[in-house]
Amino acid sequence: MTSKWNDSHAGLFEALEKLGSELQEDISERDRSGTFDHDGWKRYAELGVQGLLLPPAYGGGGYDPPRYAHVMEELGFSCPDNGLLMALGAHILAVELPIAEFGSEEQRTSYLPALASGRAIGAHAMTEPGTGSDALALTTTARRDGDWYVLDGHKRYITNAPVADVFLVHATLDRSLGFTGVTAFLVERGDSGIEVTPGSEKLGLRTASWGDVVLDGCRIPASRRLGAEKQGAAIFARTMAFERALILAPWLGVMRRELDECVRYCRRRRQFGKHIGHFQSVSNRLVDMRMKWELARLITRSAAAELTGPDAGVHPELSKLYTSEAAVEMFTSALQIYGALGYTHDGRVERNLRDALGMTLSSGASDMQRNIVAGRMGLTWPDRKN
Repeated sequence: MTSKWNDSHAGLFEALEKLGSELQEDISERDRSGTFDHDGWKRYAELGVQGLLLPPAYGGGGYDPPRYAHVMEELGFSCPDNGLLMALGAHILAVELPIAEFGSEEQRTSYLPALASGRAIGAHAMTEPGTGSDALALTTTARRDGDWYVLDGHKRYITNAPVADVFLVHATLDRSLGFTGVTAFLVERGDSGIEVTPGSEKLGLRTASWGDVVLDGCRIPASRRLGAEKQGAAIFARTMAFERALILAPWLGVMRRELDECVRYCRRRRQFGKHIGHFQSVSNRLVDMRMKWELARLITRSAAAELTGPDAGVHPELSKLYTSEAAVEMFTSALQIYGALGYTHDGRVERNLRDALGMTLSSGASDMQRNIVAGRMGLTWPDRKN
């Protein structure tokens, strides 16, 4: 499906740019109404986006993480729908990749072609009403019943939940075991005992639908356990490494586009008889924006490169932390440059700023990323005595 792009990105980038221009037409209305763009999802799937990281045997493009990051940056540059970028990342990084890496051959064959082609949408169900940053302190349980598992629990703030066909659900076999009892399962929307409800209205990323997933005696065949029993913590850790390293890759393109727009605006906007780019306070702001984008790009590429090795180190967390915060800072600066025009509802700048704030929370809030990095540096976590 995506092999035609393997030799050259030029054709793919041109197709992404053309599609992005077409999606621009109703982005303000979809953002206002919080509408997921099913048509845009299908059209990106036709270009092979959803399958980029998967092996060709399952309908994918066989890209490695660095090439994927490169393509996603260009996708972000051309796509005006940040919520759709978020939905794509959650689908690819938190559902497809765990199945590809930890799934049985039967699971890969059953799910990956549909996920790669966009016919099915995936959602990663970890967060619960009482567990956010402490993601592995789960209350959702899984009980073995012969050739079946019975799942009970409540998941909240699950990206793609209202539109998903497949849910990667984490549950514990025994709450007393803590994170060591966590196990992963593949739940389908049509299974008995699963109820999905839309989530509350969001400040940003409104076109990425989210919701609650309630499991009440949800019975699934044992063949849909992902990996071994009690392997859920390892699956989650690996998933988060990929997500934190690459979920912000499209935002490199969003940031680059905004920087280009700001420079063009400062070259034509005149105040006090000169272009505003001639004022040092404005030009310095633009230079700082350029520096933040360059640094975010470098650290994201380093994180992507580390994913190809046995240990991702701290770069995924550093990439997610720095790039998300740099995006907020860049769009805040853009707001200052545009003034009231940038603050106007339905404008590009205010929408990008709202959306960027959400990315500082996705895959773990900024403070959590700092805690993780501090721990890997050998420093003391706040709740530890030694």
